[in-house]
Amino acid sequence: MNGKQPPETGAFFARDRTWHAPALTPAYKTSVLRSPQKALLSLDGTISEITGPVFGHSILGAQDDDLIHNFASPGESAIGSRIIVHGRVLDERGKGVAGALVEIWQANAGGRYRHKKEGYIAALDPNFGGCGRTITDVHGYYRFRTVQPGPYPWPNGPNDWRPAHIHFSIFGHGFAQRLITQMYFQHDPMIWKCPIVSTIPDRAAIEQLVAALDMNNTIPMDARAYSFDIVLRGRRSTLFENRKEGN
Repeated sequence: MNGKQPPETGAFFARDRTWHAPALTPAYKTSVLRSPQKALLSLDGTISEITGPVFGHSILGAQDDDLIHNFASPGESAIGSRIIVHGRVLDERGKGVAGALVEIWQANAGGRYRHKKEGYIAALDPNFGGCGRTITDVHGYYRFRTVQPGPYPWPNGPNDWRPAHIHFSIFGHGFAQRLITQMYFQHDPMIWKCPIVSTIPDRAAIEQLVAALDMNNTIPMDARAYSFDIVLRGRRSTLFENRKEGN
């Protein structure tokens, strides 16, 4: 033994399901119908699952990362407190994931989604569509400009409310690395009253979903900033001669 570790090869790290909320949580009523009815099977990832997709900046529109203006009429802006949401997409070893597609969607400042099945009677903002996307840079960094969403009621219990949040979908370097999650806002007391959040058994896991107020990245007289890093599954990568750290 020379003390050196062999290079990593093969598929992504196995998902740690003990860190996630259980699929069946009756207090979150729709989980009763949506949770698996049979034991899960573990299958090896296929080539297409571990090597794709690949995204390029050519798929992005000029204002895809600016939700204040990407749905607004010319000269108009979305209504609400302006914020910057930014951070890095990392693998499980803390390495930035470059070229990841990050998509977000959210309610408007009054807590209403632009969706035909929306049941909340808060007003729609005619200049806010509620969705955006971007691609991470070489260091895994992403950034959005938007308005802070409002909380809203939902038909779960007699008086259940969702805390203000933003939905995230992230495609890393493979379909098997996709993550869909939600981001909450620091110091929001509604987080701890939400039946969906309460399905997560570990408080430390919940706190990883809370974005920190980041006054160092505000835009004076315009927008506050929130910092939110996202960790995907890491990869056992083949060692290349010109990239000793793997790909």
